[in-house]
Amino acid sequence: MKQNTTPARVRFAPSPTGRTHLGSGRTALYDYLIARQTGGQFILRIEDTDQKRYVPGAEQELMDSLRWLGLEWDEGPDVGGPFAPYRQSERKHIYQQYAQQLVNEGFAYYCFCSPERLAHVRQEQQKRKEPPRYDGLCRNIGSEEARRRVNDGEAHVIRFKMPHTGSITGVDLLRGPITVENKNLDDYIIVKSDGLALYHLAAMVDDHLMQITHVLRGSEWLPTFPLHVHIYRALGWQEPIWVHLSVFLKPSGKGKMSKRDTELLKQDGFSIFLSDLKGLGYLPEAVNNWIALMGWSYDDHTEFFTLEDLIEKFSLERLNPAPAAINFSKLDHFNGLHIRNLPPDNLAQRILPFFLSAGLEPDFERLKKITPLIQERITTLDEAPEIAGFFFREELSLDPAELVGKNMTPAESAQALKAAEQILEALPELSPTSAEEPLRNLAERLNLKAGQLFGILRIAVTGQRVSPPLFESMEIIGKDMVMKRIKQALEALDVPA
Repeated sequence: MKQNTTPARVRFAPSPTGRTHLGSGRTALYDYLIARQTGGQFILRIEDTDQKRYVPGAEQELMDSLRWLGLEWDEGPDVGGPFAPYRQSERKHIYQQYAQQLVNEGFAYYCFCSPERLAHVRQEQQKRKEPPRYDGLCRNIGSEEARRRVNDGEAHVIRFKMPHTGSITGVDLLRGPITVENKNLDDYIIVKSDGLALYHLAAMVDDHLMQITHVLRGSEWLPTFPLHVHIYRALGWQEPIWVHLSVFLKPSGKGKMSKRDTELLKQDGFSIFLSDLKGLGYLPEAVNNWIALMGWSYDDHTEFFTLEDLIEKFSLERLNPAPAAINFSKLDHFNGLHIRNLPPDNLAQRILPFFLSAGLEPDFERLKKITPLIQERITTLDEAPEIAGFFFREELSLDPAELVGKNMTPAESAQALKAAEQILEALPELSPTSAEEPLRNLAERLNLKAGQLFGILRIAVTGQRVSPPLFESMEIIGKDMVMKRIKQALEALDVPA
């Protein structure tokens, strides 16, 4: 059921300056949910005006990560759309037009100050313990002189001409009205000396021209939010609904994630980067579920959501502006839930690449039989080869000490294994129904607990103390291979007859 009948146009507008992390994934997810819920459009726009920080390959990784999460966009650089181009580096002429309009109408001005002069001004302000800001030297240059200097090729930027009196009030959906005194705001640069617009101008122009109805972005943009409201109003445009999302804190809950924190996380087998999470065996369904709840809740008890559930139930009104700590235990929890929710054949398809990466070449029909046996036992996809790799190995690496049953000698263990071999050899077919009862009877005759005998058999047949159910596993391995492995185990025990 749609909560809002007005189609929303939302944009996810990242900068390709690094790897795609959880914060970006969550913003894109919320954008996607609003668009799908209202029958609107989800737009991908690449904000690549900061060419110095541009990272080759970052844009492709971003697209791959979003598609892995299932967040397909309706308009974007690769799929086109009615407001192309969707890369800001290709829209320079558009921003220059609006920058010129702001200058002509007295809302912006040319600044010719050199980097050296600006550095000196900052130093003097620091000495006086004043907040660093532009001192306004070029605000009062006459328009004719400024135009002449620009035409003469003098290096310059364009700054927004912030009013020195009054205040500005912007409304954030989560925080309500935010009012700031104009005298506390800087004359921000909106166009750099190379002619490329900064985010402050470019994003506002694009959001207006692309008819964006909701702007979802991180709360790190709150300090410059008043500037963005000023630009909208100077150009006479209707503002979108502004939503500044909560920040993510490191798992300890103390402070934002840093580069050092991400390295430490990786050592522990975790990552905040979406492409890493895929490689670590997490499901996109689980990641979506996890990040959706870092800043939003449906009620005080529902926690399992598919993407379809989220489209139906998500609402901006239930977003929480409080910072959210990244909890990887929760991710493991959700991943387990979503693994159990998959049809077994679908799960088999998803674990197949992890077997291949482990150097195994599973027969897919056999893998489909194995999957239901491990579906309740794995938390991440990469655990599948660890728990079920023995099905596809010709030889097992056996430790003779492991083959000795609990409270048993090597000789007693070999005797029990030999007796089990004879029973299994005599069976017309090897199945849980045919094998379990006679082996339980054997344990009783040998004065063993079933667990002692089955433990020896488990090591012999799988090479592992922990495995999927023993008798179902033996049936899938097949009688010939089971008998071969028991013989190898008896050889490994090396007990004189």
